[in-house]
Amino acid sequence: MRKYEIMYILKADLDEEARKAEMDKLAQLLTSNGAKVEKTDESFGLRELAYPINDELKGYYVVLKVSAEQTALNEFNRKVRHNANVLRHLVVVDE
Repeated sequence: MRKYEIMYILKADLDEEARKAEMDKLAQLLTSNGAKVEKTDESFGLRELAYPINDELKGYYVVLKVSAEQTALNEFNRKVRHNANVLRHLVVVDE
């Protein structure tokens, strides 16, 4: 398994409960496909976006450190693209 860093931006208008549920759902999506979430970092938190994304001006940033196979990442990318609560996501190799 390779190590990856996944960053995604959630809609700012989600309340605390909905945001936590969405984060758990996305982590579960990875772990159910054999990945291991090693760290979840919310230190960026709520920030203004550099430019509007789908008419949103703010977003909640989350960074995950993950050990995963490519198949788990492919499934994550496929599902997150259709998730209305995720504004943007990025997966990079963590070296």
